[in-house]
Amino acid sequence: MFMERRNVGVTWAWLMVLLFLPAVGFVVYLVLGQNLSKKKLYKLNKRTKETMAALIEQQRREFRDHQIVFNDDAAENYADLIYMNLTSGFALYTQNNNVAIFTNGPDKFASLLDDIEHASHHIHLMYYMVHNDKIGNKLIDALTVKAKQGVKVRFLVDDIGSSALSRDFFQPLLQAGGEVAYFFPSKIPYLNIRVNYRNHRKLAVIDGQIGYIGGFNVGDEYMGRNARFGFWRDTHLRITGYAVLQMQAHYMMDWNLASHSPMSREVLGLYPPTANCGTTGIQIVSSGPNQTTEQIKNAYIKMIFSAKKSIYLQTPYFIPDESLLNAIKLAVLSGIDVRIMLPSKPDHKMVYWATFSYLGELLADGMKCYLYEKGFLHAKSMVVDGHIASVGTANVDIRSFKLNFEVNAILYDTETAERLQRIFEDDMLDCTELTYEDYKQRSMLERFRESCVRLLSPIL
Repeated sequence: MFMERRNVGVTWAWLMVLLFLPAVGFVVYLVLGQNLSKKKLYKLNKRTKETMAALIEQQRREFRDHQIVFNDDAAENYADLIYMNLTSGFALYTQNNNVAIFTNGPDKFASLLDDIEHASHHIHLMYYMVHNDKIGNKLIDALTVKAKQGVKVRFLVDDIGSSALSRDFFQPLLQAGGEVAYFFPSKIPYLNIRVNYRNHRKLAVIDGQIGYIGGFNVGDEYMGRNARFGFWRDTHLRITGYAVLQMQAHYMMDWNLASHSPMSREVLGLYPPTANCGTTGIQIVSSGPNQTTEQIKNAYIKMIFSAKKSIYLQTPYFIPDESLLNAIKLAVLSGIDVRIMLPSKPDHKMVYWATFSYLGELLADGMKCYLYEKGFLHAKSMVVDGHIASVGTANVDIRSFKLNFEVNAILYDTETAERLQRIFEDDMLDCTELTYEDYKQRSMLERFRESCVRLLSPIL
């Protein structure tokens, strides 16, 4: 543990577990404490590597020589952010995209099912959690119909996220010719040595021309049918344009890592010619435990430091590391209007307790916090100055930034960012503001509980 030179906070959290629960802690560390950052999980052939390197270097040169003509004048102010994501995250910048925003499950799945119905070549889906319920079966039925028509259907699910899902669920699709793969599956029942490293991405790519990315998994609770949570408030994007080809590349790498039937980028139709669909600039930024750089977290920090007026942040969990916490704190102290929106009811109590332990110092400095009351808030989005925004799968917590495989779309378009900002402001009507005075009224038991859980926050 010491030789791996982990983050100091993570090391101390593991030491506490090993100290107070030595026997159990040792087993837990063997299962949860693996370090994947030095392992090359994604294996690319020489031609693919050379092609990627050439595209990245060409665009880096264009940025260095100021050859990029921005569709949105405001985007030029974030050229350094784009360059950082390009250099360290291999995220190409494209500007011919169109974006539709969904904030509820019925609208998102209605659109997805319609696009599936009109698919002609392939359908690629990746979800962390899939349920055997009404919407889950409706999706499988639609995919099965397309597979019977000769459309190539591939479905990638996370083995732990969908652990309650029977393998029989996919039989109709498999019998119709579809393919299913499980990310980091358990080789021994009820024991998965990579349980701590999960694929939390939610992607859909249809015919290489339409892409979906955001927070919705597949299940009736995401349709607002769960009695415990009620209305499910999430954010998901439907993208057309060159950014979809980047989403396709991420899907292919994850599929090839998990499946025994890998895809090849040379397969015709996977990367079709793409028309100019709009004017929105987008980068698709990914991160995972296999990387030494926490790319999505770095993008968040860079966006926060670029703020001049406002930062609107929505997340179900708020467990920042010290670098992100300091970035937000400096923004607040600099007079930036920083607003964070969290769910008022928890789905994971320990994570929720840890979340509240981080709010106090920020509220004391002037940050505004809103607790969403209409249902459960699962959106993962940030808007800066009404000019740029991020929407994706990563929560604002250490697990999402360091342990999970995540992917976000960073949007460089004032019109889209303003739409997301208006959505945030509309959501505020369904919130209760948590003031610093309210925060100080917490009981001693709540404070003690939050302080204890905060010590374990690096490994929650």
